[in-house]
Amino acid sequence: HGRIGMSEAIGSPPPLKPLHQPSPVATGLAVATVLAIFTFLFWTFLERQFRFAVEYQADWGHTLVIPFIAGWFVWLNREKILAEPLRPSVTGLLFVVFGVAWFSLCSLGPVIFRHHNLMGAGVGLTIFGLVLAICGWRAMKWLWFPIFYLVAFSQTISDRFLELLTFELQGIATIGAEVGLSAIGYDVARTGHTLDIYENGQIIPINIAEACSGMRMLVAFLALGVAMAYRGLDNFWLRTVLVLAAFPTAIFINILRVMTLGILATYDTDFAA
Repeated sequence: HGRIGMSEAIGSPPPLKPLHQPSPVATGLAVATVLAIFTFLFWTFLERQFRFAVEYQADWGHTLVIPFIAGWFVWLNREKILAEPLRPSVTGLLFVVFGVAWFSLCSLGPVIFRHHNLMGAGVGLTIFGLVLAICGWRAMKWLWFPIFYLVAFSQTISDRFLELLTFELQGIATIGAEVGLSAIGYDVARTGHTLDIYENGQIIPINIAEACSGMRMLVAFLALGVAMAYRGLDNFWLRTVLVLAAFPTAIFINILRVMTLGILATYDTDFAA
């Protein structure tokens, strides 16, 4: 009996004391403080991003919706995230330091680094580091995708990046519109990125400008496709097909848009403009 008692005394650890849970007021103050510091550090980027989205709604208005979609992803996985106590990770602070340093380099460093999307990478690293520092690696299993989605699609793409694909997309839109208009009976000639429609002895020129390349439409379709694939499909190959379908879908709809403007121009060029 004595041996059993000694075994129980040795093998049974003392009961763990419950962890101290901060009050809602303390939690709210901590969150508000972090948000205030974050906004102060990255104000130039956030202000420019918001201004672009408001002033150019037709092109970048969708970026204002992306944070709410990312938050919805987090809400849907809240039970899995909170299934176990959050375990903060010191590693997150390293990401925060690196993100702030990179943003500072892109804001104040050599001109070659002063780029809107390079600054956005620093903001994204900082967000990832903050979430990791507060929630830990286990929760990051469900939080990495909302963070990626937020950083990838909530920022505008600078003209320097857009120009890499814009020219090619202009050519595709021009050729596609020429083929489409010819198929429905219009007499069309193509010169570079300009379509000449011959109607009643007149030549109606349709210039396919950079704004008609469909690049911004492609970005919006990618954001929508990725969101639908993440929540609507389980198989990886189906998700891949849906995301890749954004490319031909955006290109095809942009061709229809150019064709529509060409048809309207044959009736009233001022109205089409």
